[in-house]
Amino acid sequence: MIVVGLAASPMVSASSAEDAMSRLNAIMANDAKRQASYEAGHERIRFCGYCHGEDGNSKRDYIPNLAAQHPLYLFNQFEKFRDGTREDYVMSKLAQTLSLEERINIAVYYSQQTAKPRADGDQTKAEAGEALFAVRCAGCHGENAQGFQDMPRLAGQPAEYLGIALRRFRQMDPTKHSTPMIGVAGVLSEEEIEALAEYLAGS
Repeated sequence: MIVVGLAASPMVSASSAEDAMSRLNAIMANDAKRQASYEAGHERIRFCGYCHGEDGNSKRDYIPNLAAQHPLYLFNQFEKFRDGTREDYVMSKLAQTLSLEERINIAVYYSQQTAKPRADGDQTKAEAGEALFAVRCAGCHGENAQGFQDMPRLAGQPAEYLGIALRRFRQMDPTKHSTPMIGVAGVLSEEEIEALAEYLAGS
């Protein structure tokens, strides 16, 4: 439901993207390769940690957690920042400074971290959000909002970030953007956005 949220470089071609996915899958399927990639990623995330936390749990409530996201999802977000599909003042520049190997290693590193829910929200709103999530969101993001492959994990994301993301989707022009989230968020009331954010933040 929500895109979490990372010198000029050419847009990644379809063949190179497929090669990167193949490399990432091979790393995740091999314990030794995964550990080596994890350690290399840990060495490279110093700048990322200022905002997203060394353990992938964000230090500011308007910035998304990266902990426990699927590595394919994290890698794909890097590519979107690199080719301009997504835009962010910091992430767009950062993504262009990292090599393919570094982008893969960072994705592997953060995928292995543990997400920490914010469990101090409004319980009444959270209960309403849980019911709404089951109907509107679970089909894509999983019954427990854990995400999978290219669908982001929403469980444990900061409520403030979730609200910002949903409102941004609600305002997008469907003639210029193709994400299905435009249709999902477009029918949500402000109260429903707040309820979903409370539920997911504490999940």
